[in-house]
Amino acid sequence: MLKRFNRYWRVLATGVSFVVFAIGGLILRALVFPLLNLIIWEQQLRRLVARRVIRWVFRCFVGFMRWLGVLDYDVSGLERLERQGLLILANHPTLIDTVFLMAFVKRADCIVKGRLWDNPFTRGPVSAAGYISNGDGSGLVENCITSLRRGSNLIIFPEGTRTAGDGQINLKRGAANIAVRSMSNVTPVVIRCLPPTLGKGVKWWQVPAVAAHFSIEVKDDIDVSAFLTRAGSEVLAARHLTAYLQDYFRKESQVHAAA
Repeated sequence: MLKRFNRYWRVLATGVSFVVFAIGGLILRALVFPLLNLIIWEQQLRRLVARRVIRWVFRCFVGFMRWLGVLDYDVSGLERLERQGLLILANHPTLIDTVFLMAFVKRADCIVKGRLWDNPFTRGPVSAAGYISNGDGSGLVENCITSLRRGSNLIIFPEGTRTAGDGQINLKRGAANIAVRSMSNVTPVVIRCLPPTLGKGVKWWQVPAVAAHFSIEVKDDIDVSAFLTRAGSEVLAARHLTAYLQDYFRKESQVHAAA
């Protein structure tokens, strides 16, 4: 009986969390960011402040979900993020991976889906923070490189979407192209969630039997120049780096699952 009550509570608490997230997005859009527009005229400074606000709000949000008992989490290797101009690549097992990373990465920039610019709950934050739209087409890579050179820590999920239900990680080559063309070492972040929740094709109310535990591990940098040296061209280097990263994230996920 107690286990059943706990599960029902987590279904309710998960729904409350999503409602709070939506309301928070509307408040940021309607009140907070218009106020920033009035106070701070310089665009780049305004974007930096907006990103700090979003980081603080997301940190509070994941803390709120933990307080409700929806989930628990731990973060390791956080000191590796105390730098600027990082290219952070992460696997993408759940719906809220972006929220977790944005909550803990300073000076964060990210690539967001174009439809988020039309969503009333997310349009305000992504616009105010000046995040990069994946609808930028041929200019996407250049926009990412510019962001890195400005000292932003760019977060990319190279799968392009959440990991498939079978757990197989399949990376697209765009993130590797950005790494090679910008000569930016990759800072990999491995996100693990046990038991699985909020995965691809899973409805928000389909909560696991016990509260999910998120483990977020910032790993050592991967040297990109070595791939370019061995391959001899940017195209081949991006291809080899993609294959390496795909194997890397698959192994890291399997090791944890086995443990």
